[in-house]
Amino acid sequence: MAAANIKPIAQCDVKSLLDEEVQKRNCCSELSYANPDPLLVASRYKDESIALICALFAYGNARNIVAFLDRLDFSLLQEKEEKIKSMLEKHYYRFQTDEDVTALLIALKRLKQIDTLENLFYEGYKKEENLLEGLWHFIGKLKTVHPYKSCGYDFLTGRIPRSLNRAGTYKRYLMFLRWMVRKDALDMGLWQKIDKKDLLIPLDTHTFHVSRKLGLLQRKSYDMKAVLELTDMLKKFDSQDPVKYDFALYRLGQEKRV
Repeated sequence: MAAANIKPIAQCDVKSLLDEEVQKRNCCSELSYANPDPLLVASRYKDESIALICALFAYGNARNIVAFLDRLDFSLLQEKEEKIKSMLEKHYYRFQTDEDVTALLIALKRLKQIDTLENLFYEGYKKEENLLEGLWHFIGKLKTVHPYKSCGYDFLTGRIPRSLNRAGTYKRYLMFLRWMVRKDALDMGLWQKIDKKDLLIPLDTHTFHVSRKLGLLQRKSYDMKAVLELTDMLKKFDSQDPVKYDFALYRLGQEKRV
C-alpha cells in the first residue's frame, strides 16, 4: 500500500518527524531486495574495500546497482592483477567499462598493500578533524597508487576540487563514510578513528528536495555548500550524530512522502 503523504509541517515539528523516522527505519528489514540499497551487499561482507566498491557504484537505479554488485566477485581483491583483468572482462556498469571496473579493484588491492583505508582517510583527517581533508587525502592516494585515467573512472572515483566553490556533493564517498563510522542496525561501524560528529550528509537528489521542502536547506544549488549547510542544520537536532538522519531523509524522498 502506498505511504500516505505528509502534509507540510512547521519547522518546530521537523525534528520530531525525523526522530520518529530514524527510529522506524533503524532495522535490518530496510535492506532487502524489495527495498534495494547497495548497503545490502556491503553488509554481507563487512569489509572496507568491498564497501567502498559498493558505494562508488551507487548511482542510477537501485535495483540495477544491487544486480551489478551481486555479479562482482569480490574475492578478486585477493588475486593477482592479471587474474583481475581476465576475470572482469565484460563486467561494466553504465559509464564504466570493464577496464574502469578492473582499474578500481587493482587500485584498492594496491592500497591494501600500503595501509588500511581507514588509516589513509585518517591521515588527512587527524590534523584538524576535517572530514573533507581526509577525503581529499584518500582520493590523492587512490589516484597515485594506480594512475589510470578515463572519463568513466574519473566519474567513479572523483577528483580533488580546486576549491569548495567548485565541489560537488561527493555523495557516494560520504555515504561510504557513514557506513564505516556509524554503528546501528543499518550502518556497519567498522572504523574507530573518525568521530561520527564530523560526518557530512551524503546529499542525493531525494535528500536535497526533501530537505528544502522541510525547510532544512535554503541553498538552491546541489553542491558541497549545500552539504555543509544541511549538516549544520542537522547538528542542531543532534550535534554528536547529525548524519543519523540521512537514511530517513532519503527514504522520505524515495517514497515521495514529502
